Amino acid sequence: MADRPVGELDGLTPLQAARTPNMDRLAREGSVGMAKTLPEGLPNGSDVANLGILGYDPRKYYTGRAPLEAASMGIRLESGDVAFRCNFVTLDFNPSRPDAVMVDHSAGQLATEEGHKLIEELNRRLAAGGIRFYPGVSYRNIMLWAGGEAGLDCTPPHDILGKKIREYLPKGKRAEVVKDLMRASVDILEAHPVNKGRVAGGKRPANSIWLWGQGGKPELPPFAEVYGLKGAMVSAVDLAKGLAASAGLEVINVPGATGYLDTNYEGKAIYALQALEKADFVYVHVEAPDEASHEGKLEEKIKAIEDFDAKVVGTVLEGIGRFPGGCRILVMPDHATPLEARTHTQEPVPFIVYDSTGKGGGAKAYDESIGSAAGVLRIDAHNLMRFLLEGEV
Repeated sequence: MADRPVGELDGLTPLQAARTPNMDRLAREGSVGMAKTLPEGLPNGSDVANLGILGYDPRKYYTGRAPLEAASMGIRLESGDVAFRCNFVTLDFNPSRPDAVMVDHSAGQLATEEGHKLIEELNRRLAAGGIRFYPGVSYRNIMLWAGGEAGLDCTPPHDILGKKIREYLPKGKRAEVVKDLMRASVDILEAHPVNKGRVAGGKRPANSIWLWGQGGKPELPPFAEVYGLKGAMVSAVDLAKGLAASAGLEVINVPGATGYLDTNYEGKAIYALQALEKADFVYVHVEAPDEASHEGKLEEKIKAIEDFDAKVVGTVLEGIGRFPGGCRILVMPDHATPLEARTHTQEPVPFIVYDSTGKGGGAKAYDESIGSAAGVLRIDAHNLMRFLLEGEV
């Protein structure tokens, strides 16, 4: 959700341009500050950021993105197993295939059922030597490499949109195994009926896999042991669900939650409120503004922010009053994804901590300008959970 000034908006950010009365109210009535969610030396990823926001120091607990998603999918990692995120992507090939360009990190938001058919074919043709593929949601899948190499230098596909892939192919010990799989997938996928049908229908084909985000099994102490609370997670994406599974949180599945711009925003808020009837804490994750940013779609990003404010924050505020004793609410992006960059960046992001029993005086509105205020609280993301729960850093 966080961004940089946009020329088309006369120098405003999408968050400043969007109509967000509910978040603005929380900012006025709560405490605001800036959070560093992406520590130096770690990937600029949602995995690192959400791990920290959930209260775990990524510098201590981060092992990779794919293992978290594997946990969400019920894939059991043994000692020596390495999980890779396996994106279906769209590449634009010139006559020399090493000069292919990354066109779309999501293969045109491939339908989940189409992805499952393609994964089935990859397993039939490429699963050998400890390699196996597992279907996920849309373009997001997992490859498991038993006895694999976790120390490779792999680049997220959304970081190289519009760029030639040659310089960004995996590097390091045993990298050829991974590169060979990516190369071999091209002929298999281009010939598959799913992609022939997508091309005939004017859609982008899923004509290659892209392997990245690798790592071994994470070992997180249970959230209940660390913070003394029973918690739950509401999200459409396997990354957030995997964090929940690894931390011992209940995973709440919401009908119509897609991880995209058409997600069931209101349903996420309603299910979160229902979860609070049994849980002490609920983490609600919404992917839509990030997807719009990766695609460089300004109008869609503003709409996603406004939908989040009205249908998630607004619905929570309408329903939270039925719980006695008051509540605390944290609102924030997990990282910035500027439209100009179309990828994640390291700048701190604004947050609100609202206490229904406390006093106001945070800020006039909720946006990135909070960071320019004198004396504003600045905090590492993994300390935010303690601030939310106890009101102290």
